[in-house]
Amino acid sequence: MRLILASASPRRAQLLREMRLRFHVAPTAVDEWHDETANPERLVRHNCRLKAIEGARRHPDEPVLAADSTVSIDGCNLDKPSDLAVARGMLRRLAGRTHAVYTGVSVIFRPEKIEETICVCSEVTFKSLEEGDIEGYLATVNPLDKAGAYGIQAGRELIIDDVSGSVTNVMGLPVTETENLLRRHSLFDRLMARDDAMAVD
Repeated sequence: MRLILASASPRRAQLLREMRLRFHVAPTAVDEWHDETANPERLVRHNCRLKAIEGARRHPDEPVLAADSTVSIDGCNLDKPSDLAVARGMLRRLAGRTHAVYTGVSVIFRPEKIEETICVCSEVTFKSLEEGDIEGYLATVNPLDKAGAYGIQAGRELIIDDVSGSVTNVMGLPVTETENLLRRHSLFDRLMARDDAMAVD
């Protein structure tokens, strides 16, 4: 058995590798719900379930995992920035403040009638940032593929002061909660790789 990862995120794939699971990367193209003022938990739950349903349609005989993340501050959801100017604006908005990161995770396995979606929330506090700090960060990472224009796995020391809750949730996949989700449905042990040659194909 292998897990279908319905995501193109290299960070999510890396976390599954670290969990030592056998998986296949198969991103889905769905019409995600984008709404800056929507309830962030409802938003990520909807989008990750939408991706998982499409993944299960394409891979009806295999378990599918999908995830979706958003950054929430001042009642506004920050998606991936469209360009560097938008990224700068997001980082200025987050600077010196605490915001929430929501990640929804959905698992569907049709043959065993498994379908469950969870949501995990972490809080991230940014350092106070000057323009030079923001430019230095943008020179270090690519902000355009990250909700809120930042990631925690690279350049963390440049912008982040503190994280409350799951750090891997901020990376895009809460590892402990995802493992618990798979274990709840007796999938985790069946998906574990037996050696270092993990089947990521």
